[in-house]
Amino acid sequence: MPDATPDDRYEQFVALFTRNEPGLRSFVRSLVPSWDDADEVMQNTGLVLWRKFSDFTLENDPQTDFFRWACVVARFEVLAWRRDKARDRHIFDEDLVGMLAEDAMREEKSLAAERKALEVCLAKLSDKQRKIVMAAYEPGVRLNRVAETLGKSATAFYKMLNRTRKSLLDCIESVSGDLRAEGGAQ
Repeated sequence: MPDATPDDRYEQFVALFTRNEPGLRSFVRSLVPSWDDADEVMQNTGLVLWRKFSDFTLENDPQTDFFRWACVVARFEVLAWRRDKARDRHIFDEDLVGMLAEDAMREEKSLAAERKALEVCLAKLSDKQRKIVMAAYEPGVRLNRVAETLGKSATAFYKMLNRTRKSLLDCIESVSGDLRAEGGAQ
């Protein structure tokens, strides 16, 4: 994008970063001990990615290239974070971070397929089923309260939720397998 304006580059960065952020966050989380640590590293990674975005070139596939590039930057940010925290005995050594990074890169394709499959399969559920599943996974929700709201006994609600979960799981396994086979996870 040689004649790109700063606004064009900004929009391109935001689109690529937003699309790849869940996978990048999973990658970073696999390399640090806690979600708070992952948040700290992600913040630094985002800043570095933006600062260096002018060096990023789109060779083949922008999504895959950006993700790989972002993971390299994130790995260096994890190592920098690790050096800053070196006195803490709960920090992984550099060799382990490298091994975990390699494993996380291999797993990301599968996780991306599963995330996409979840989106596809949730869309296939009826509105009622989708509302039940979404309500059941709200933070801090009490399932017996959801059952009351729906006018169901707790037992009837659990059975309905379990049938819906089973249907969703079967769909996710089928769709994510198809996505992995097609190579369409990213």
